[in-house]
Amino acid sequence: MASDKRLNNLLRWSVENSVEAPHNSTSNNNNNNNHVDSPAPSQLTPELMAALMGGPSEAELMKAAMEIITASDASLDDKLIAFDNFEQLIESLDNANNMANLGLWSPLLEQLAHDEAEMRKMAAWCIGTAVQNNEKTQERLVTLGGVPTLVGLATGTDKEDVRRKAVYALSSACRNYQPAMDVCVEELGRRGVGESTRVDAMDMDAVDMIMNGLRESAKSA
Repeated sequence: MASDKRLNNLLRWSVENSVEAPHNSTSNNNNNNNHVDSPAPSQLTPELMAALMGGPSEAELMKAAMEIITASDASLDDKLIAFDNFEQLIESLDNANNMANLGLWSPLLEQLAHDEAEMRKMAAWCIGTAVQNNEKTQERLVTLGGVPTLVGLATGTDKEDVRRKAVYALSSACRNYQPAMDVCVEELGRRGVGESTRVDAMDMDAVDMIMNGLRESAKSA
C-alpha cells in the first residue's frame, strides 16, 4: 500500500541519518567501558517529512494556491480561501523569497487589478506580508513595477479596506528600502499627494508621517 511505502521511506531515512556517537570510555571499579549509541540531531523538517510521506511541499502548496487564485472557473470563495492559505505560507521568509523562483510574483500583482474588491485587498495583503523586513522581495516588487500600482490603490477611490491594505503593502515595501521609498514619493507627488522631496527610508518618523496620512485619507474617502 502507498502508506506502507511512505512509512518505509521515512524509516529508511531515519536509519541512514543516524550516527553512532563517539565511544566514551570511563573507568569504574570493574574497569568496564560504557558505549553509548545516540542518533544524530533530527533534521526532519516539516517540508522534508511531507516529501518523504508523499505529501506536497510548501512550494507546491504555494503554486496550487496561486492556480486557484488565477483560475477562471474557481468561485470567489475558493479564491479567497486559497489567498488566505497563500498569505500564511509566505509569512515564512524562505517561502516569500521562493516566490520569484516559482514565478508567483507576476500573477500576484495582476490581482491588484481584479474586478472583485476582496481579491484586490487580498493581493495587497499578501504583497505586504511578502515584502515586510525583506530586502530581497522589496527589490522584486520595485523591479516589477508594483509600487506605483499600490500607490494608485491607496490614493484612489477604491473601498476603504482595499486602500488600507494597499497602504500596509506600501509601508512594508518602503521601510528600510530606499528604492521603494523613492518610487513611492515620486508617484505620490505625481498624483498631487505630498511633496516630491526625498524621504529617508531609514527615518521611521518620516515614513510613518506619509503612511499615516494615507491611512487617514483612506478613512475619509
